[in-house]
Amino acid sequence: MATKSTDQEFLEYLVKSIVDHPDDVKVDRKVDEMGVLLSLQVNPQDMGQVVGRQGATAKSIRSLLRIVGIKHNARVNLKIEEPEGSTRVPKES
Repeated sequence: MATKSTDQEFLEYLVKSIVDHPDDVKVDRKVDEMGVLLSLQVNPQDMGQVVGRQGATAKSIRSLLRIVGIKHNARVNLKIEEPEGSTRVPKES
């Protein structure tokens, strides 16, 4: 079994602290030439809490992850997976 990295543990702790369904929080970690990619999955009902008003919460989480990454000499990116049954309406381009 693979051990969790500091950035992955931090993201899980942070998100579980702000959502109503902490057991549904899942974080996948992939490393490639671009750095670390953390993919976050949450309960569809918690999506609004994770993204926040006008994306403010998601932006803050990304800023904190960037700081954790800098401390460990890694570029950390966050992808928030769109859950099935989400009510968010995608922007038209």
